[in-house]
Amino acid sequence: MSLKTAEIMHKTLIYLILVAGSALFVMPLVWMLSTSLKGDIGLFDLPPKWIPETFYWDNYKKAVQSFPFLRYTVNTVWITLLSVIGALLSSSFIAYAFAKLKWPGRNIWFVVLLGTMMLPPQVTMIPLFLFFKQLGWIDTYLPLTVPYFFGSAFYIFLMRQFFMTIPKELSEAAKIDGSTEFYIWWRIFIPLSKPALATLAIFTFMMAWNDFLGPLIYLNDPDQFTLALGLRSFQQQYGTRWNVMMAASLIVMLPTLVMFFSFQKYFIEGVTLTGVKG
Repeated sequence: MSLKTAEIMHKTLIYLILVAGSALFVMPLVWMLSTSLKGDIGLFDLPPKWIPETFYWDNYKKAVQSFPFLRYTVNTVWITLLSVIGALLSSSFIAYAFAKLKWPGRNIWFVVLLGTMMLPPQVTMIPLFLFFKQLGWIDTYLPLTVPYFFGSAFYIFLMRQFFMTIPKELSEAAKIDGSTEFYIWWRIFIPLSKPALATLAIFTFMMAWNDFLGPLIYLNDPDQFTLALGLRSFQQQYGTRWNVMMAASLIVMLPTLVMFFSFQKYFIEGVTLTGVKG
């Protein structure tokens, strides 16, 4: 067997594995789409019919009309937008201090920061609720958005690793020109960190958009509910209507898919470059 033939077979095997893995992950999404376009009869036929004989587009109309979809969408967009802005600004700002500034105890505090990642959210759930209750923030969006403006350990670590890959000569040249640290962070490091920021934006968007536990704990007014809570109440009412429920689930999931594929290039680049230096 020649070297060229062996290389072709190796690449073919890799592509087959990737296609099989992709099909495994895409299959549930295809099943959701197929089910959302079926009628009440034939949902659980064996073998399943992946392409319905008749497309019931009214399922999507029923899903939207079954709960205050527009109001919940506006609420979710508002919470998600504030969360993304807060996460990007705070995490990148704190990461710059850990990556480029020299101050006493920097490495120790960075280790402490990483240690907080080992705390499961269930441990801090009750103390945080009592804290926000004392502040009078219950039944508001503040507990769902304000914490993002104080940084996240994982996001800070991600940005810090990316900032370490940026040559220090850039910041030193800016300091010679009289630039402040804030100016260097905002005008030099932020524009050069689009891949890492896109990665953070995708993570935060998915977390805030799909968050169910946070709104369930802190929101009591139905007018302030998010799509995750609305979808849950919809499932309780129409749990046996699998076609309509799948239509509602796809509508709620659509912005996440659009967000990921829109920033896919930056996301892959950010994950690849993050952690080159440590």
